[in-house]
Amino acid sequence: MQGWLNLPTLCHFLLLWAFTTFHRALGDPASYRGPHYLLPPIHEVIHSRRGATTTLPCILGTLPPSYKVRWSKVEPGELRETSILITNGLHARSYGALEGRARMRRGHRLDASLVIAGVRLEDEGRYRCELINGIEDESVALTLRLEGVVFPYQPSRGRYQFNYYEAKQACEEQGGRLATYAQLYQAWTEGLDWCNAGWLLEGSVHYPVLTARAPCGGHGRPGIRSYGPRDRKRDRYDAFCFTSTQAGHVFFVPGRLTLSEAQAACRRRGAVVAKVGHLYAAWKFSGLDQCDGGWLADGSVRFPITTPRPRCGGLPDPGVRSFGFPQPQRASYGTYCYSE
Repeated sequence: MQGWLNLPTLCHFLLLWAFTTFHRALGDPASYRGPHYLLPPIHEVIHSRRGATTTLPCILGTLPPSYKVRWSKVEPGELRETSILITNGLHARSYGALEGRARMRRGHRLDASLVIAGVRLEDEGRYRCELINGIEDESVALTLRLEGVVFPYQPSRGRYQFNYYEAKQACEEQGGRLATYAQLYQAWTEGLDWCNAGWLLEGSVHYPVLTARAPCGGHGRPGIRSYGPRDRKRDRYDAFCFTSTQAGHVFFVPGRLTLSEAQAACRRRGAVVAKVGHLYAAWKFSGLDQCDGGWLADGSVRFPITTPRPRCGGLPDPGVRSFGFPQPQRASYGTYCYSE
């Protein structure tokens, strides 16, 4: 029929179309529309510790005629991106919380890597290296992850006393910060089992369960139980805090001391009463093992166990045990001191 393609011709066109589409999907050089300047990172997750100097790699495959590199950080729970550093290859300027601690590595002319000195807990998160050349901007993303420990926290008034902002402040006062969901999940895989719900940095509320039981969400499967996002001002829960390594060290002073006597005992040794985060970090990273309850700065009494044994907390797993918040005038405990 006039005006219609015959079957062999139609098959020819279909095969040509499929061949072209397939090669474009694979990145055929003939269909490549321009140079991609940034090389993909070898490792997308960079591990570090508090106080360390760490490098977030960002390497150019070739230099554009003119360009800027902008480093930024995606703040968890705040849905915003914060500029950290902008450079044109010759001069650089840092901004915000990393001002004075962030710089370009400049190991060679194609190196746009970011160096962060004195890593802090709040530095953990997702970073973006963006090349701006006025034609086709491109970027690579990396995650900075700190080695650390998550600990549940509640005040002397009892459980479920914090709104989101109070929980955030409480963690900072104890030498930590609110944990992220990823940090809580990691802690759960390492053995954290806790039946009270707590705030996380993203503004959601969860609790980790290893041994499913009736008071802890029922007899279903183990996992992270979720209450989802909550009202940050109105709703009240506990807190899950995160801390990492520390510059100083924790040591135990024996005795039968009141809280004020514990404070004086630490001062005489050039130290202060340890915070809860200090004790957890010493247990996690220094292997502190002490079968004696001791005062901490918040008025609680706790002790760290690395090797579980009879008459030392009565639990089969390592951890930091708590006697709660005794009366400050009760002269029954030693104290844990922290010295830089």
